[in-house]
Amino acid sequence: MKEKPFHHRGEIFELKAELNSDKKDKKKEAVKKVIASMTVGKDVSSLFPDVINCMQTENLELKKLVYLYLMNYAKTQPDMAILAVNTFVKDCEDPNPLIRALAVRTMGCIRVDKITEYLCEPLRKCLKDEDPYVRKTAAVCVAKLHDINSQLVEDQGFLESLREILSDSNPMVVANAVASLSEIHKTSPNPTGVFDMNSGTVNKLLTALNECTEWGQIFILDAIAEYQPVSDREAQSIVERVTPRLSHANAAVVLSAVKVLMQMMEIIKNDQIIDQLSRKLAPTLVTLLSSEPEIQYVSLRNINLIVQKRPEILRNEIKAFFVKYNDPIYVKLEKLDIMIRLSTSSNIAQVLAELKEYATEVDVDFVRKSVRAIGRCAIKVEQAAEKCVSTLIDLIQTKVNYVVQEAVVVIRDIFRKYPNKYESIISTLCENLDSLDEPDAKASMIWIVGEYAERIDNADELLQSFLDGFHDETTQVQLQLLTAIVKLFLKRPADTQDLVQSVLSLVTQESDNPDLRDRGYIYWRLLSTDPAAAKEVVLAEKPLIAEETDLLEPTLLDELMCHISTLASVYHKPPSSFVEGNSPIRKLPIPRESTTSSDNTDAAENQVQTQQQPAAAAPAQPTVISTPQESAVAMDLLGDLASFDSTPSTTANDMYAPNVQPAGSSVIDLLSGTLDSLQMGGNTAGNQSGGLSSLSDMFSTGTSTFSEPKVVWLSAAQGKGLEISGTFSLRQNVVHMDMTFTNNAMQAMGGFAIQFNKNSFGLVPAAQLEVRSPLPPRQSADSSLQLKPLGAILKMDPLNKLQIAIKNSIDVFYFDVLIPYHVLFVEDGKLESREFLTQWKEIPNNSERSFDINNVPASSDAIENKLKMSNVFTVAKRNVDGQNMHYMSLKFTNNILVLAELKIQSGNPTLKLALKSSIAEVLPGVYQAFELILHS
Repeated sequence: MKEKPFHHRGEIFELKAELNSDKKDKKKEAVKKVIASMTVGKDVSSLFPDVINCMQTENLELKKLVYLYLMNYAKTQPDMAILAVNTFVKDCEDPNPLIRALAVRTMGCIRVDKITEYLCEPLRKCLKDEDPYVRKTAAVCVAKLHDINSQLVEDQGFLESLREILSDSNPMVVANAVASLSEIHKTSPNPTGVFDMNSGTVNKLLTALNECTEWGQIFILDAIAEYQPVSDREAQSIVERVTPRLSHANAAVVLSAVKVLMQMMEIIKNDQIIDQLSRKLAPTLVTLLSSEPEIQYVSLRNINLIVQKRPEILRNEIKAFFVKYNDPIYVKLEKLDIMIRLSTSSNIAQVLAELKEYATEVDVDFVRKSVRAIGRCAIKVEQAAEKCVSTLIDLIQTKVNYVVQEAVVVIRDIFRKYPNKYESIISTLCENLDSLDEPDAKASMIWIVGEYAERIDNADELLQSFLDGFHDETTQVQLQLLTAIVKLFLKRPADTQDLVQSVLSLVTQESDNPDLRDRGYIYWRLLSTDPAAAKEVVLAEKPLIAEETDLLEPTLLDELMCHISTLASVYHKPPSSFVEGNSPIRKLPIPRESTTSSDNTDAAENQVQTQQQPAAAAPAQPTVISTPQESAVAMDLLGDLASFDSTPSTTANDMYAPNVQPAGSSVIDLLSGTLDSLQMGGNTAGNQSGGLSSLSDMFSTGTSTFSEPKVVWLSAAQGKGLEISGTFSLRQNVVHMDMTFTNNAMQAMGGFAIQFNKNSFGLVPAAQLEVRSPLPPRQSADSSLQLKPLGAILKMDPLNKLQIAIKNSIDVFYFDVLIPYHVLFVEDGKLESREFLTQWKEIPNNSERSFDINNVPASSDAIENKLKMSNVFTVAKRNVDGQNMHYMSLKFTNNILVLAELKIQSGNPTLKLALKSSIAEVLPGVYQAFELILHS
């Protein structure tokens, strides 16, 4: 059904007639009707000249309406907008300061280049206007003009004019000048010298501070916070003049003042003054907690940073963070976090009493966090560890399911922090084994049983009970169970041989999970070759858990302290990580609430999480350099290709194949023949040569290429709190999509699933998406998804675009990613030399492209090996006039064949690459792949 047009012809004529009426009231009502229609999204641009004619009026209300219309339609009618310039210029000299200000403000809001040059002279006059209202409006207009044409602002000297009015007698003019200069400083391509603060400027700003409005005070305080005093005395002077702002009624002004004071405390060396300042800050921060919940939450997120930087400020105010019954859950959780940070041996009794009471609340999420907080207290305050453990045992005795499960998780961490100290409670934990149904709790209990198997008489029975439903468990539980049974076997080999045989058989023969299967092979290999080494590895002493694993990285914390009272202090992330157009400087380290160990505590104890770096810049656009002469030379060189010496057939992975030594007789004695019947790929473990050669083959085949750093595929704003970062890699000749799911929402997420649209290479998921579920707020989970090229093929633009849908308990989210071409090269892409020559001749010359690859200083052999690791195979090579000529072939997952000729000149870092394929569209992408591989 077609939508009816908004205006009938009669209505247009009526509005035109009314707009051109001699009666002022009728004209005013007509403009109101036009604005009303424009506001609801209806097109009234055809009335542009008639509305512009109404500008010639002394009625301020009518002028405002016309200016509003003009700002909306000037972009679509730039030529017509020029007609209003004369009126603007005239209005800028009107006796009424309101009209002068309105004119200059409107001209600044009209983003039309043709009008910009007419704005300069009126703006210059308004910056020196006698009325402060006009001057403060003009100051903001300079920032708007800079956003449109930064060069014009610099050439016309407006920046110098702004710096001059920093000395203005009116505080609001000063505040707007500061706001404008700060904005220009942040957005300018060359910010040097835009807003250089000095002692004189700071003194002027502090003078204007007392008489500004609250928003003016915020702009001034934010500017002062970025100033570095030249001496201790100057910093003390700033502190004295800013401190009165701590009692302001507006929370934003208070937080901005706190930011200035925290910056000055880093410079002041006098401990006495710092103590005095700390005592003044404490009641101010506590007072913020009496506001409405939303302001409380923002204040708490800022206080969280302050407490990490200077815990002594609020150390005596811990009662202010005790939770109230009517606090919203997001406020409760923040207070809980700060309570733990402020807990010491002197106040731990109060904290524990509060936490124990919270654990009896009706809000399940809050109860879980409270139980976990008790564990954090035990780890942080060693003197209170015994009391914390006693409190946890009391909570377990309540038999409340989710309380018991959370308590088991935190007791595992307490065991890690204080080994061989609280093992007497293991029997109590084992009594509640049947009530455990969550992956975290199960994995923690299994870890405890495996770690202390020698002290638990029926440890084998407990682990057997978990093994009976092995395939129904999550990966987290399966990994932990495998490790626990291997530990048990190493401690009690005589009576647990059947158990270890069962679990190794399950993980190596019946599991599709590569992590689980690989760990099973590693354990099998250790046990069958060198049990002494197995004991040293599996039963090694574990590093103690750190007291504060959830503290922010010091450099990140220092950066966030400079952004107190902004969104960065709420997100606990630097602005560059969530402001569009800025590349991320750093990522947060381990997510908050991460005191507990990962699901596979023992096997991954020493893994280090590397920080994510910004994605590498895309390669430059290929420069086509093909010439008829070069093509002729290439064909001459290919003439006798069939007689060239082919490269050795060994793969680059052969050098990484493990060299297994045969097991000695001590192996059989120690294991009591328990591994004789282990099966792996049809070979018995008892047959050392057969079993181990199979394992060696498994490890020595396949390719593992480099992968680019993860980039954000789905931002938290697009994903309603869900952020997905990812990258692609080729491992064991299988394409993997490696992703990190981060829950930035205030509620847990679960039920993750993934689906691909048809794509150029037929890629589809090889298994279901496995993501930790539920994924709690402010936590992350990694997932690796294998892809297979067995789906329907649909040509995309660009060819490597992949359209993805991710579903979870919140919604379904759609986004596009680009697959790096190098992960799409398959392992059977190597041609015989004669076949290469035949294919090269059959592909027409117009399907050939030539490119330059710059800055590759590596040797010819290194280049060849690097490409071979990514399934780009050298078919033949020869040296012609000092150039190493490599003839290469590769094949995509959808069987598109590409032939390459690579010229490598000794001492010249620029390579010449010629590519040929019957599907010429893939060649620019193959060139990009060569660039990435050779520069990786």
